[in-house]
Amino acid sequence: MPVPIRGRGTAHNPENRFNSTHLEYDPDEVTGKMACPKTELIPDHTSQIISRNNSPDIPFNVSVNPYRGCEHGCVYCYARPSHEFLGMSAGLDFESKIVVKYDAPKLLEKELSRPSWKPQTLVMSGITDPYQPIEKKLKITRGCIKVLSDSCHPLVIITKNHLVTRDIDLLSKLAKINAVKVALSVTSLDESVTATMEPRTSRPRRRIEAVRELSESGIPVNVNIAPVIPGLTDNEIVPIMEAVAAAGAKSVSIVNLRLPLAVKEIFIKWLEDHHPNRKDKVLNRIRSLKNGKLNRWEFGERFRVEGPFGVQMKQLVHIHAKRLGLNQHSASLSIEHFKRPVMNQLNLFG
Repeated sequence: MPVPIRGRGTAHNPENRFNSTHLEYDPDEVTGKMACPKTELIPDHTSQIISRNNSPDIPFNVSVNPYRGCEHGCVYCYARPSHEFLGMSAGLDFESKIVVKYDAPKLLEKELSRPSWKPQTLVMSGITDPYQPIEKKLKITRGCIKVLSDSCHPLVIITKNHLVTRDIDLLSKLAKINAVKVALSVTSLDESVTATMEPRTSRPRRRIEAVRELSESGIPVNVNIAPVIPGLTDNEIVPIMEAVAAAGAKSVSIVNLRLPLAVKEIFIKWLEDHHPNRKDKVLNRIRSLKNGKLNRWEFGERFRVEGPFGVQMKQLVHIHAKRLGLNQHSASLSIEHFKRPVMNQLNLFG
């Protein structure tokens, strides 16, 4: 396999389970390294913008994903296999070939204007980060939030990028009517870990700053310690909780590492490259949480952990969340102020 590429989560393109042919980039014959590929933006001409799910593991029913694929390059990302449905790889393709829904704001406004639409908490984003680096230029996520803010529609944002603070002006309007919450993911406080594990995300210090800026603006923040990598980052659970509590977070959740399909191969290669002495400990600890497996794929089991270590983590979070005041989980977001967008016929067919 090729050696790591600086600024990318993986240099490897595992085989696509749906394709009979396979593309692998050739490294330099002398150095064994590949040049860092430029990010390629691929237009998505979908006519539907709201995704629906009925999984018992997912706490929401509808979501909006402005992008497919994610430039953040998180080596552990459970969404990587979704790129295989597009004929690409879960590896380097996932983080360098980004499918962009340029018309997402217009499509969202059209959907909310339908008489059949019933307001409910909408999540951005259920798959890939709505604030990945290209959002700074494209502003598609901001366009969607503008539609939701104008409509007073409830919204939950999941991100690990400080860029979310750019949209405080719109989010504050929703916060005043109890119609927004930001779930900010923090994986580690160690920049030497995050630099290779999630190379194009905001560094830990910037994420803590985002928690503080959002909280000071009256926007409730839940911090996801996600994913917890047993044997590598689990010792940081309490320090992360203390840091985000000091920054004003209201609540905290933890999500343990999942390794579905090709993600397993990519993650193991990352351990070999960057933490070879921890590899066996990490993998064995994961198995102890997953009934002897590296991943559970069954509905109702995918996020569940078991065994003594799983119980210990849950108790640890419960005790310290109470101590730090991180157990202020908000009630359901309000739908009572929702105003259906009014679109004229020219807009609908334009």
